[in-house]
Amino acid sequence: MSTEVRYVPSPIGFNFDTIYSALANQSGRMQYYKEEAENAFTRVRIGRNEFISAYNNLEIIAVKPIQAPAPVFQLKFYAIKNKKLNKLPA
Repeated sequence: MSTEVRYVPSPIGFNFDTIYSALANQSGRMQYYKEEAENAFTRVRIGRNEFISAYNNLEIIAVKPIQAPAPVFQLKFYAIKNKKLNKLPA
């Protein structure tokens, strides 16, 4: 069964520190990556435990499902470590 995941992009801009992504390679094995603002968003491969810890513990600003033709679970999420960085204007 294949269904298309739809999402609505945020109409409000936001600031974030880190982008985490989980991508499946051709064999179906998940690979996890982190991109930090302080490193000019250079993609670094991380372990599964670090990805899970970030997902469970960081302030997640947005989640973007990655559309792929294969029926695999892939996503990207934008996280923030400093809550003051993302205050909305009053």
